[in-house]
Amino acid sequence: MKKLGVLSCLIVTELLSAQDRSARQQKIDVQSYLIDAQVDPRAQTLNATVLVRFIPLEDTSSVTFELNNALNISKVVDEDGRQVTSSRLQQDMSVRLSLPQTLKKGKVAALTFVYDGKLSGDEESPVFGIKFAAIHPETSYLLYPSRWFPVNDYSTDRFSSDLKVTVPDGYNVVSSGSESKDNAPAGQSSFRFKYDQSSFPGSFAIVRGQAQMVASGGIKTYFYFRDASAMVQAYGDEIAKAISFFTSVYGVPPRLSLTVVETEAGAASGYSAPGMLFFSPAGIGKQVNTKLIANQVSRQWFGTLVSPTTRNHMWLENGLARYSEFLYDEHLNGPGALASDVHDAYVEALTVDQPPMIQSARLEDYSPEYWAATGGKGAAVLQMLRNVLGDDQFMKVLKEYPARFAWKSANTDDFHKICEEAYGQSLNWFFQQWVESSGAPEFKMEYTVFRTQKGFRVMGKISQDLDLFRMPVTLRVETEGNPEEKTIEVVGTSSEFVVETFGKPKNVVLDPKGLVLRFSTTARVAVAIRKGEQFVEVGEYNEALKEYQKALDVARNSSLAHFRIGQVHFLEGNWSPAANEFREAINGDLEPKWTEVWSHINLGKIFDVSDQRDRALNEYRQAARTKDNTQGALDEAAKYTAQKYEKQRTTN
Repeated sequence: MKKLGVLSCLIVTELLSAQDRSARQQKIDVQSYLIDAQVDPRAQTLNATVLVRFIPLEDTSSVTFELNNALNISKVVDEDGRQVTSSRLQQDMSVRLSLPQTLKKGKVAALTFVYDGKLSGDEESPVFGIKFAAIHPETSYLLYPSRWFPVNDYSTDRFSSDLKVTVPDGYNVVSSGSESKDNAPAGQSSFRFKYDQSSFPGSFAIVRGQAQMVASGGIKTYFYFRDASAMVQAYGDEIAKAISFFTSVYGVPPRLSLTVVETEAGAASGYSAPGMLFFSPAGIGKQVNTKLIANQVSRQWFGTLVSPTTRNHMWLENGLARYSEFLYDEHLNGPGALASDVHDAYVEALTVDQPPMIQSARLEDYSPEYWAATGGKGAAVLQMLRNVLGDDQFMKVLKEYPARFAWKSANTDDFHKICEEAYGQSLNWFFQQWVESSGAPEFKMEYTVFRTQKGFRVMGKISQDLDLFRMPVTLRVETEGNPEEKTIEVVGTSSEFVVETFGKPKNVVLDPKGLVLRFSTTARVAVAIRKGEQFVEVGEYNEALKEYQKALDVARNSSLAHFRIGQVHFLEGNWSPAANEFREAINGDLEPKWTEVWSHINLGKIFDVSDQRDRALNEYRQAARTKDNTQGALDEAAKYTAQKYEKQRTTN
């Protein structure tokens, strides 16, 4: 409980820091970095001298940068070599500089930082709970989100870079840009990378040996994977396919060939830098992760090529990256795969009611709420926009957006304008509802059927609670013959409709394909479960149980809700309630189907822990009889049929 309390305080602190950063007035626009870094992998240390060139956006005598707390500043000097007074604020990893003289608006200025520190990966990360920098004897990675160099307006202030990294002989360095060798002291090697375009370079990895190259479909991909040679070919083939597909959708990428580096456990599952992808071992997995590939490859367009002007517009980057997963899945597996992806995104989007998407700077980077608002809802909004524009016009928008703003920043208004050009009409109503406002409707419908001389007439009313709401919604009338469909313009809190049919109506269904982001009974169950899963991700088990219980209050026989409750009790080592919940899951609606096989497996583990081996074996056999190998379930059942499950030992 003490750990959970500390975690809650840290999350609140981080959220307040994020709000403070979003409210902080932007005073400068960084143009470029000249970085000279010396890294000692064995000592896990970094020594760096960084020259930052920037343009003041107003007359100012102070500026603020973000810099990793593990790094200690020796000095900061201006262009004339004068010492600049600096102060560190640990809570938001910032460095505040009081300048010797006022900088004039629009006149290029420069500051030089000299600093050092140790980055073992165990230090506090600027992104809570996720490693973005670690220096190890065998492999190292220092990524832009770690703020290993002074950062202004994280993820929105674009810059060019000239990066020099010096390492002991026997190591190689890979980074963004054109590479060259530089002079270095005896026993050391210096690698230089120049990236002239305005983007987000500055991430690099220190590796041993040469890259494994995969040539596929005319595209070369270079891999630095550890003990995963079998995965390299498969990933190379899939990345090449993804690049080719997205090139047909978004246009020519900044670079066709990519370098892919494996990071470590605890790092983000994926991170995209110009010309580079960083995957964690969990992200790589045992089978090719096509969704991770699609998301990260697409960020070569949405992130590297064009990025949001401020963090309030991050839905354009994260939403388009998430939607790229859907497009690629649709390309590989057809419309059914798209429908499944969209359903999941709609559920995730509904887990966050506040703030509106266009105020996402208020959310902490990489938090579940941040991804739900910018990624989940962003993708949901793009899918609804596709439904409104039609496929052809929507695809034109996806190609025009990165082309028009190549190597620049853009905001929601810019994207809005391109959409209206394609649509030929105002889309204010759409962006006002889904981007600038919060909330989603819950439709209620009532109708009456009348017989007419030519057949039947269905007259009814659709109501919902959002006064400014406007959205075209499909109405399907199922009859004794062919169904009749009509698009109804739902406007305001009450909208009437009339549908003429030849056959006698049997049922009337609103939004039969689930095209509109909205609440319903089934959606509320799914949303409560997803919220519970988000709480589990950050270790808030009590809050997770409350959400799962909300799902059961709506749908008592939800196998997924019972299964998730059983998982929480299992994680806590509360075996009896866990077993009861897994039994309830087996006896429930079995939606999704995999809840059955994994409930049997978990029951087997509980019986093993309770020294009831015969009962455990029975559960493993029942799991095998389902023939459901979701997430390797059958392999898991076989493993513990042959070998008794032992509970994990804790050290506290």
